[in-house]
Amino acid sequence: MTDQPIPAAFERTERAGSPALVLVFALFLAGAAALFSFLPKDEAGNVVMGLLAALAVVGVFAVFAFAVGLLQFAGQAAKNDITKLICDGNQEGLIATDAPGKIIYANETYMHLSGARNPADLRPVERLFSGAPDVSEAIYRLAQAARDGKPNVEELRLSPPLSGDGRVGWYKIKVRPLPFAGVRRANIWTVADVTRERERQENVFQELQHAIDFLDYAPAGFFSCDRDGAVSYMNATLAAWLDYDLAQVGSGGLALADFLAGDGASLIASIAGGAGEVRTEQFDLDLKRRGGQSLPVRLLHRVAFGSDGAAGPSRTLVLNRAPGEEPAEDLRAAEVRFARVFNSTPMAIAILDANGGIVRSNAAFARLMPEALKWADVGAGRSIYAGILERDRNALETALAAAAGSQTDIPPVDVALAGDGDRSARLFISASDERDGAGATIYALDTTEQRTLQNNFAQSQKMQAIGQLAGGVAHDFNNVLTAIIGYSDLLLANHRPTDPSFRDIMQIKQNANRAAGLVRQLLAFSRRQTLRPQVLQLGDVLSDLQMLMRRLVGEKINLELRHGRDLWLVRADLNQFEQVIVNLIVNARDAMPGGGDILLRTRNVMPDECASFDENSLLAGEYVAIEVEDGGHGVPPEVKDKIFEPFFTTKEVGKGTGLGLAMVYGIVKQTGGYVFCSSMSGKGATFTVLLPRYVAESHEAAPSVEPAKPAADLTGHGTILLVEDEEAVRAFGARALASRGYSVLQAASGLEALDIVEQNQGKIDLVVSDVVMPEMDGPTMFGELRKRGVKAKVIFVSGYAEEAFAKNLPEGEDFGFLPKPFSLKQLIEAVKAAAS
Repeated sequence: MTDQPIPAAFERTERAGSPALVLVFALFLAGAAALFSFLPKDEAGNVVMGLLAALAVVGVFAVFAFAVGLLQFAGQAAKNDITKLICDGNQEGLIATDAPGKIIYANETYMHLSGARNPADLRPVERLFSGAPDVSEAIYRLAQAARDGKPNVEELRLSPPLSGDGRVGWYKIKVRPLPFAGVRRANIWTVADVTRERERQENVFQELQHAIDFLDYAPAGFFSCDRDGAVSYMNATLAAWLDYDLAQVGSGGLALADFLAGDGASLIASIAGGAGEVRTEQFDLDLKRRGGQSLPVRLLHRVAFGSDGAAGPSRTLVLNRAPGEEPAEDLRAAEVRFARVFNSTPMAIAILDANGGIVRSNAAFARLMPEALKWADVGAGRSIYAGILERDRNALETALAAAAGSQTDIPPVDVALAGDGDRSARLFISASDERDGAGATIYALDTTEQRTLQNNFAQSQKMQAIGQLAGGVAHDFNNVLTAIIGYSDLLLANHRPTDPSFRDIMQIKQNANRAAGLVRQLLAFSRRQTLRPQVLQLGDVLSDLQMLMRRLVGEKINLELRHGRDLWLVRADLNQFEQVIVNLIVNARDAMPGGGDILLRTRNVMPDECASFDENSLLAGEYVAIEVEDGGHGVPPEVKDKIFEPFFTTKEVGKGTGLGLAMVYGIVKQTGGYVFCSSMSGKGATFTVLLPRYVAESHEAAPSVEPAKPAADLTGHGTILLVEDEEAVRAFGARALASRGYSVLQAASGLEALDIVEQNQGKIDLVVSDVVMPEMDGPTMFGELRKRGVKAKVIFVSGYAEEAFAKNLPEGEDFGFLPKPFSLKQLIEAVKAAAS
């Protein structure tokens, strides 16, 4: 078929002229003229007029046909000769078909591809290509696109090819709609023989596949990874060593940390270099097989650094160092064992030269002190001093100097590590004899967590001890203040306001009340005060406090309140919570004597956000956060751990008691929340209070019964047993109750009270008892009374919170509570309410 001449292109879109038709038309005109000579003049005129009319009609139709494109002149068709010449000589086969599929044009290349000797032998594309099902399906899709007037492209494999001179031929066939004059719709088909192009592609692919096969089955392992440690390629040899399927590795399916044992990934990631530098490092490490077994190897790791100094993709050759894989050499085996132990130990180890430069380090050291392994400048060595803070470098220099002098028993050095976070380590130094100069070997232990736990434990113990001391002092002071306030009330009852002594007694009572306020703050810090918790919506509480807070800060300070959306409910004592906010606002105001801005904001905190506060004592949970942010002088780091301690203050003498933040700490802790401060010296401070979210439960403990509001008449009758170990308080209480008409029996302890009850069976109407007493305390006495059938009501009096002893009472029992210190009126009102 290739020896045949290429046939000319076929086209039937234009009709050629016909000489026979021209001759017939001329004979017709000559015959008409001869006929005119034989006809009479009248008839000849009619015939001439009829003939002229017929020719006029033909002319009109010819003009109309030319206007609509049905008729063309020969010069008009000549304009398309260049376009037709381009199509006729195109190297790709071109064929145009009308809507029914009839061929209206085919170029020479298509005539040759189809083997047509003349237009009669032409076949459309649908008939030219046939054979395997995939070929028929591709042709069907093209034909369907042609019928729908849509373009489409298919590439098909034909065996044997159209030319018949090969085993396989590849053809690319395109179809697209073509607007064509005189045809309602047409399609242009393009057929290109791409066999040679596909053969070249297959040859390149085969060569590439051979190269990959050579690399895959080389006697050494190989892998490549990006800067994040994701493996982009691993050869079959290494995959077989690690017992991985090749389908599981590459393209992000495996990372360095998945098959490098220990901290090997950190050691490799520690390689640093200058801009444009290419570095090759050698490591003796263990690989981790898929089943967990270790494989000793030597890595030749090569990484290039970009113009910005960032590490690019790496190339790593892996040599198997397992027994039996290389000749047995005792020295070599010892070297391999040392390298494996050196890099696999969890203790950070580094070998230094005489100047503190790092000669060699293991993976644990790279993880602990990455700053020490960074290259500050190209050509500069890596120094141990770059990994620690400057304040600890003198101690390390002294230890390294001792090691250089071959001293033994060098004391360990505790240092703070450079980099992010507050990290620390303990360094053990020993002398070493390296070939490039006397140096030292450093063994480092990470003590960050240990130091943090020690600091937290010490702080917790200190706060607990201070709290116990404060609570004990407050309890004793409450007894003293109760006696002072009580006897002042007795004196005031016997003096008129016009009496000169009245003002003196009133001063005594006012100062006693002031001292009672300080005692309440101490009790708040020690978390032993009485709380009356209730469910609160903090947005409403802070809005109600807004006017008071603005008066507190004054005109020079702008207070902005910013509420979070959909705040959760909390459960807290309203009055105590207001004291917390007021103290924090006052503290922020005092930090800005020249004026400024205070931002008070609230928001919900989800469990996954708790880690962002960087507080080790904070348990993950749902909280409502109240943040007070100021722009003052900030809190210096050296006093940050002391700001919540009682009587600690940075204010001038006489301008603060040092109990404000201590009270905040105690109230928040007693409520079950957290409070902490974040600050940078000179850049303001932010105090954050986290209160646990309140979720209503189906069965909740009922709150303790508060005394009802008494009537105006405070006199009464009945027998009251007053149990109090403090004689002054007991004497005052007895006088106060007796003056209001009650019969009072007195006891100095719980045991004495039980004896009095035995002697006065059924005569006691009410028991007023202290909680903390020698021999037998109030709750124990209460239980004994109930065991003996005594049903009298009980009012407990204490300087501690009622929750501190309520758990020791019999379940379901009702009792009253009167906090110390109390006045004469408060005592009488509580008794009147309980006795009524």
